[in-house]
Amino acid sequence: MVNETDLEWTDHEGDQTSYRRKKLASAAGGEELGASLYELDPGDRPWPLHFHTGNEEAIYVLAGEGTLRRDEGRDDQPLEPGEYVALPADESGTHQVVNDAEDVLRYLMVSTMTDPDVLVYPEHDGVGVLAGTPPGGDGERAVEGFWNRDDAVEYWD
Repeated sequence: MVNETDLEWTDHEGDQTSYRRKKLASAAGGEELGASLYELDPGDRPWPLHFHTGNEEAIYVLAGEGTLRRDEGRDDQPLEPGEYVALPADESGTHQVVNDAEDVLRYLMVSTMTDPDVLVYPEHDGVGVLAGTPPGGDGERAVEGFWNRDDAVEYWD
């Protein structure tokens, strides 16, 4: 068991992404189910628009407001406290959380911890491959790479 107040925030600042995170499940000894507490400042987003092929995720909004971006052909959805969103491990789970409000957005992200996983980034026509530890998992990965689909080679190449 762990209380989130006993954990320090881990800050991430990327070129186009930013968030604070506490890995709750990892701190409590979880192995097959991951759970992290996220905080996004106004204007922040933690990841590009994506979906997983190996891991189902879910979002539960605790405080603040934002937007859940979806894939092409699906309307974006407002996020507010009490909202729960299931994100299946396929194209229907395409998502990106954006804090487009004026206050901090705080939410719980839960996921299966299946290894390996392939992530798809539809806006960039890209894929990511993670093996050795699942996304959000602790430990060293045997494989971690991100590619544009245009960079694909034939099997024997």
